Amino acid sequence: MRRLFPVTYETAAQGADGAAVSPGVPGVRGADVTDREWGLLELAEVYAYPEAGTDGVRTPWLRANMVSTLDGAAQHEGKSQGISSAADMRIFGVLRALADVVLVGAETVRQEGYRPARARAEFAASREVSGQGPAPAVAVVTAGLDLDLSLPLFTAPLVPTLILTGAAAAADRVAAAGKAGAEVVFAGEGTGVDPARAVRALADRGLTRLLTEGGPRLLGQLIAAGVLDELCLTMSPTLTAGGAQRIAGGPSTEVPKRFELASLLEEAGFLFTRYRRS
Repeated sequence: MRRLFPVTYETAAQGADGAAVSPGVPGVRGADVTDREWGLLELAEVYAYPEAGTDGVRTPWLRANMVSTLDGAAQHEGKSQGISSAADMRIFGVLRALADVVLVGAETVRQEGYRPARARAEFAASREVSGQGPAPAVAVVTAGLDLDLSLPLFTAPLVPTLILTGAAAAADRVAAAGKAGAEVVFAGEGTGVDPARAVRALADRGLTRLLTEGGPRLLGQLIAAGVLDELCLTMSPTLTAGGAQRIAGGPSTEVPKRFELASLLEEAGFLFTRYRRS
């Protein structure tokens, strides 16, 4: 893996063949840095959440992590695995390890076979210092609570799973979710979830480092509501054609949301981009 942006001394000093030029020694080349596997903690530095304010209070920060093919598909045959890579999954794991909570739509839970987030030994110390639990909670966004509550996501999570729904959700399904061990959080007046209220409700529980993994409909709702702060998008060097969804769906915004590039990594043709709200 190599860093393409922001440009550092190391990247600026690379020769045409990608080998690093040794500082101050014309014509002498150092170790090849074009295909080095980055450690998890190195990646964590690149993807660190914004620091807390001077008063120690953290402002909620919502990032999304998605993958897309060159022709815009967010999935292949209903799942993202076929367009991903080993490096993409390493970053996926790091982003989870940095988060307080993972926000995900009910359809994605069903399609991707979601399991509870696991504790990672490499991040145990840093999470403890940051006041985080051993693993992020998973928060499922759903209007109808049409969920298989026998899944390990609900029956055996390391951290209790949250279900975000509207105040008018069916009482029997709310009761069933609570009986299964999930905590139901109301974040909307009707049956649906208001994205801004969802972010506030999670922040009120001390969950300010937020990560969403979609799916496309949920991401589209978050974009339209103006609550997305950052997009970590993996560009997969693949083509699928077909009718797969884009990374975000739903109604379009009145004015396109402008984001700026924060970092760019590359490995084996995969581009790992990070864009922040400008």
